[in-house]
Amino acid sequence: MNYFVTGATGFIGRFLVARLLKRDNARVFALVRPGSEYKLDAMRRRLCVEENRLVAISGDLTKKLLGVSKRDQDDLVGQIDHFFHLAAIYDISADENSQRYINIEGTRHTLKLAEKLDAKCFHHVSSVAAGGLYDGTFTEDMFEEAEGLDDPYLLTKHEAEALVRHESRIPWRIYRPSLVVGHSQTGEMDKIDGPYYFFKLIQKLKDFLPNWIPLVGLESGHFNIVPVDYVADALDHIAHQKEGNGHCFHLTADRSYNFGEVMDIIASAAQAPRMPVRLDGKVFDAVPGFVRKGVSALTPRLLVNQTLENLDIPPSVIKFLTFPTEYDNQRARAALEGSGIEVPELESYIQQLWDFWENHLDPDRDSREDELQPMPSLPERVEDKIVLITGATSGIGKASALKLARAGATVLVVARTPEKLEETLHEIKQLGGTAHAYRCDVSKMESVDELVEQVLADYGRVDILVNNAGHSIRRSVVHSFNRFHDFQRTMQLNYFGALRLIMKLMPGMVERGFGHVINISSIGVLTNAPRFSAYVASKAALDSFTRCAASELAHQGIHFTTINMPLVRTPMIAPTKLYNHVPTISPNQAADMICEAIVRRPKRIATSLGVLGQVMHFITPKVTETIMNTGYKIFSDSAAAMGRREATPKKISREQAAFSRLFKGIHW
Repeated sequence: MNYFVTGATGFIGRFLVARLLKRDNARVFALVRPGSEYKLDAMRRRLCVEENRLVAISGDLTKKLLGVSKRDQDDLVGQIDHFFHLAAIYDISADENSQRYINIEGTRHTLKLAEKLDAKCFHHVSSVAAGGLYDGTFTEDMFEEAEGLDDPYLLTKHEAEALVRHESRIPWRIYRPSLVVGHSQTGEMDKIDGPYYFFKLIQKLKDFLPNWIPLVGLESGHFNIVPVDYVADALDHIAHQKEGNGHCFHLTADRSYNFGEVMDIIASAAQAPRMPVRLDGKVFDAVPGFVRKGVSALTPRLLVNQTLENLDIPPSVIKFLTFPTEYDNQRARAALEGSGIEVPELESYIQQLWDFWENHLDPDRDSREDELQPMPSLPERVEDKIVLITGATSGIGKASALKLARAGATVLVVARTPEKLEETLHEIKQLGGTAHAYRCDVSKMESVDELVEQVLADYGRVDILVNNAGHSIRRSVVHSFNRFHDFQRTMQLNYFGALRLIMKLMPGMVERGFGHVINISSIGVLTNAPRFSAYVASKAALDSFTRCAASELAHQGIHFTTINMPLVRTPMIAPTKLYNHVPTISPNQAADMICEAIVRRPKRIATSLGVLGQVMHFITPKVTETIMNTGYKIFSDSAAAMGRREATPKKISREQAAFSRLFKGIHW
């Protein structure tokens, strides 16, 4: 049995040729462009076949009779049992002229050569794209009914198939595969196409969000997906059946997936956040036209294109997200009956596709491999670094100063009380560390300016700034009506003081091309804790500034990390005697979070409960508000908050204890 194959070294072609050569006495004549013979040599080595069984025929799809020499034509006349035409552009982002040249004119030249060689059957591998954007189920007998052929890819696939149907003078069979992905066993794929365009988006979601966060997907479009091994098996089997000439076969899966389902299945393999909630795309049809146009006008095309470029998604792909067509494959299923050739469910092989993409096709795989290298240790990160810590004589600040000094950093401890500064300095020196103490009230701008002036005079720079000094007030809004100064003093220290330090030290960081600012925030910013409106508002202001500044300074080598601390057992919470009886973390544990920030340089460090609180406020704001309000009612304002003096309670109620354990680390 002799075969002529165009596109033999292409993705589907490689697998088809391997199957053809397994047949008794099979010989494959493969069209290869001059200079590409090495690809066929590689195939021979991989398939362990002799040169006389896999024969190179020099030619070019863009030339008449494919540019095949007269000698080769004479040798092959009457010898070809099956002529397979697979060579085409399968890329929806390719330019229109290239697609017309290859898909239409290339098919015309190929058909003429097959007729010249008097091939017994012409097998044209088309695509379901030949049906265009048909709204409904497109059957194997349908062709002229195709609609929505404005896109060059859809149009050229349709017109190439029309040539075979209307102009072929030899028997023909047409095969329309749907979206072809990698091998279902190995995941092997040769390029990014179809659903692969969204792998990068899933990867970025995985990088930035915990995988337990539920996301909202879009129930839109129909995506029929098949693995390449199924397509090759089906082609090989159907081509060799006696019946089938003059017919079309849909090499498609029995079911299609909507866009949200595809994304959710990919996310499951990537261990990225899933999309259990999906909105029907039709809901957007209910939005008034003037609103949609207004939103479109407010979204700069440059911004959209830049976002797509960052995700490696061609803009031309977006219009296919609402692909309306489904496919009937009764004839193909009947032809494959009893062969054991079936389309596996996407869920059964998605892991192989993801792993292969991540290891071989991900354009960022080299840099990601570098990221997977062992993180530097804390001593390596702080070697020769000058670290300034505010509020460094107690609690989190002191514990951090001791750990960083022990690791080899030069620690600048900043606080208001000289005695405590000397005490901390003494402890650091006992550890063999290097430190310098500076007295400063961070809530006073003049004091901050003097601090920075002195530090720069002494050391010339600060590499890492830890804005730890802070003031917390636990008081209900209803008890704050006459205490506007509560909001002023928390903002003065927690926001303006920290901001002043950043603005004074940042020019030197930018000039040197390196700097790391670590802002100690609160879990309350994520959970919107009741009774902490003054404190949380001041920390939220610093969070917002940090996000804006980080976006501007990322290319300057400046890192920002926000740590949303849970409840820490420090002197700051001492006035609230209730906290003596609820779960807290220790200052050493909090200091470990700061050390982690220095080593990893993440954008944010937060507990899972904190992140969940933020997500819940976004997804189910009313339910979350009810939960927080319940906590507010279970607990009460302290005597100090209401201006009274009362003894420390010996214990808390069972209800309060249960609530504290359930929402460990949240301020109540």
